[in-house]
Amino acid sequence: MKYVVVMGGVISGLGKGVTASSIGVVLKACGLRVTSIKIDPYFNADAGTISPHEHGEVFVLDDGGEADLDLGNYERFLDIKLTRDHSITAGKIHHYVYEKERRGDYLGQTVQVIPHITNEIQDWIERVAIVPVDGEVDPADVCIIELGGTIGDIESTQFIEAFSQFSYRVGAGNLCVVHVGLVPVLNVVGEQKTKPTQNSIRKLREYGLTPNIIACRCTKELERSVKEKLSLFCHVPVANIFTLCDVSNIWRVPLLLRDQKAHEAILKVLDLESVAGEPNLEEWTARADLYDTLQETARIAMVGKYTGVSDTYLSVMKAPDAYNTAWSLLRGADGILVPGGFGERGVEGKILAVKYARENDVPFLGICLGMQVTAVEFARHVLKLPDANSTEFDAKTENPCVTIMPECSNEGKGGTMRRGSKRIFFKVADSKSAKLYGSVSHIDERFRHRYQVNPNMVQLFENSGLQVVGTDKTGERVQIVEIPNHRFFVGVQFHPEFKSRPSKPSALFVGLIAASCGQLDDALQDAACNHEPQQNRRAEKRLAATDLGDGTCRSKRQVKACSNSNDTDETQDVKTC
Repeated sequence: MKYVVVMGGVISGLGKGVTASSIGVVLKACGLRVTSIKIDPYFNADAGTISPHEHGEVFVLDDGGEADLDLGNYERFLDIKLTRDHSITAGKIHHYVYEKERRGDYLGQTVQVIPHITNEIQDWIERVAIVPVDGEVDPADVCIIELGGTIGDIESTQFIEAFSQFSYRVGAGNLCVVHVGLVPVLNVVGEQKTKPTQNSIRKLREYGLTPNIIACRCTKELERSVKEKLSLFCHVPVANIFTLCDVSNIWRVPLLLRDQKAHEAILKVLDLESVAGEPNLEEWTARADLYDTLQETARIAMVGKYTGVSDTYLSVMKAPDAYNTAWSLLRGADGILVPGGFGERGVEGKILAVKYARENDVPFLGICLGMQVTAVEFARHVLKLPDANSTEFDAKTENPCVTIMPECSNEGKGGTMRRGSKRIFFKVADSKSAKLYGSVSHIDERFRHRYQVNPNMVQLFENSGLQVVGTDKTGERVQIVEIPNHRFFVGVQFHPEFKSRPSKPSALFVGLIAASCGQLDDALQDAACNHEPQQNRRAEKRLAATDLGDGTCRSKRQVKACSNSNDTDETQDVKTC
């Protein structure tokens, strides 16, 4: 097994996750099989109980693991499926060592950071690195490991020490250290400054590690003299110093590395030059070029609680201008997305957004809590039950249209939800959701929730026009709802974003954006067309046909989406072609 370790200095947020993912893309394009591990130095067992304000999105894996959002980058960029063990935290490591000590595994030794913690980190990495994540049976060729935080953080020292030891454990030619550093430009002098990266690498070398590769985050391409200066002070060849400058879209980062021949430097360090080919990134190039040519814009309003607005009603009372601005943005949107979340704050605002979308035929997608507030809104304003609510927000409501699931509990927070990949069965084959998924009988998506639509109210909902089109295997747990005569009004209990890939975007996101652009019929036709070869192949296999044909079916139009980073918190621009 070969290892690439990506770590960073100076400040957090430099893009280590995207860098690690992009290195994986380039190595995979060279014909190598790649897996990934993320290390977070915090003492939480996982990211499940950390507020998005603190650490960003909680990414849910197939096995129910709650992990850092960088694992989402790895899965999407590399098209792999990781497990909870691919997310390492200081909390996990220390808990594991403590359990071993209590069992007597250390035979009376004094348990210390060195060697017990550092050995456990190394053992965990070696154990997880050989787990296949791409559907194959054998281990991958290269494991890319990202160390979160920055060099010099006190909580990271145990992991850096572990990697220093690990370099000796695996031997020369098996470990490549990539350091992501910042090269800022001061407006006063307009000069690229190398001192921040120099200092972070000097600190890294104090721990016994010298980077093989330096990836420099900067606004523009590094000047030759700047590379030479870094090479002199950091003891890294100029050929191994690369620019990670600002680019027009995220898909260009792997191309940026390829164009600088970063793969050749990494392959040389890992002694893989003889087994790897030239990187084939035609698909990535086409995607990046397509993004830059998109012109038309559809505005999708994202109504969430983690947007920096503290409370909807507080805004109404104390900031009427902000309230009116928010409503103006909502009314100007081509589509509305209500994502997941927890807690009562902001819920009433979400309910108002659902009501607006339903009554004004605005394309709408509700995810997780977004589907639950859809049920609350429908119960209040269509079923005429003004006190209808979720028991999460009002335990004494007389009309609980959303209730806690029997197997879940509020006694503890960590690891107590229904999580991971679950199967959803379509009840209504003619529904928009089923068609977007290619008219299959079932799908597998990832969940993260404690509450569900009250099964006792399903008949009331359906009698009044809110159709349950997808359920679990029992047929009782509501997973997908739609309003059939609405342009596009879909609520789902799962999180479609967790399995969405650049080359295989989520069917529901495609549907929302297509409906917002007036192209839903084309998207439905594309879904049927793209699914037809699979149906034909299955039918021909049942007939024991020897010639399956090429099964070619090209869509007339594809809906492509991308986010505009200059948008406000309340809305998100989406370009389409």
